[in-house]
Amino acid sequence: MSKVKDTDYLFLSAYLRAKEAALLSRERLERMAAAPDFDEAAKVLTECGYPELTGASDGEVEAALSARRLETLADMERLCPEPALVEAFRLRYDYHNAKVLVKAEGAGVGGETLLSEAGRVSPAALQRAYAEDNWRAVPAAFSAAVRGAKSTLARTANPQLTDMELDKAYYAELLGLTQTLSTGFYTDYVRLCIDTANLRSAVRCLRGRMDEGVLRAALIPDGEVPASQIARRVYGEGVTAVFTARELAQAAELGRKAVEGGELSAFERECDNVLTRRLGEAKRVSFGPAVAVAYLASLEGEIVAARMVLLGKRGGVSAEVLRERLRESYV
Repeated sequence: MSKVKDTDYLFLSAYLRAKEAALLSRERLERMAAAPDFDEAAKVLTECGYPELTGASDGEVEAALSARRLETLADMERLCPEPALVEAFRLRYDYHNAKVLVKAEGAGVGGETLLSEAGRVSPAALQRAYAEDNWRAVPAAFSAAVRGAKSTLARTANPQLTDMELDKAYYAELLGLTQTLSTGFYTDYVRLCIDTANLRSAVRCLRGRMDEGVLRAALIPDGEVPASQIARRVYGEGVTAVFTARELAQAAELGRKAVEGGELSAFERECDNVLTRRLGEAKRVSFGPAVAVAYLASLEGEIVAARMVLLGKRGGVSAEVLRERLRESYV
């Protein structure tokens, strides 16, 4: 089989460039934040192709956002020359569902309403495999991760440890998938995601005066900044001495301030913005897999932002506070 080339993405890239105009831009997000109430904010989303949400319940809002994600993923599966690219985006929802099931078991409650249909494995199939301990219909790496997390919870009764274990398994499987693609853009983006996740963990541990062992357990391997270096140096030298890459410098500085008692939200926001700026590099190419990666990742950002603003409006959060919470936008 011949290797996939950038030119194989010509049609998909043109299709996605046209669809980018309907993404939730910063200007639209600002209008949603400034809207006088929930219904007026929801009307802005109709410009992006969402259904009418006036008077919608929280459940209906979530259903509309989930439907947008599912429709886009299905669309991409029909058009993308490399199925693994879309599979990599579905992967996060497999691991989300795994966390739900493990935590629900630990708490003795049902978590069905929190499960997502966006993963590779349907919620019903995953629940059945989990309950019956029969994993034949579940991808091997994923099933091993879930069984390991389940065992960890039974042994420790600590759901935080299972989250850490599943996060590491997720990124390991994600990197394996992206490294099969015809582009290094996605792999490089994932490594940056790992770096920002590890920076967040370092700041939280330092700010919370947690033991170094907690940080070592939380750190995810295979980022550009080695996990072993982070664990060895941040407690003595601080995050700015370890996370020195230019694109992480501002986030690390805000992290340093947060450790010293500064605003944690500004640091978290900058970590998200670092990832959005990396996606912006896809705008420099006319066609290729980077365009698809950037579009799918941007859609995830759109869904998070739309949910935050709409629920904020319903909860009476001021426009000023909502604006402060907004991240940079791809479009």
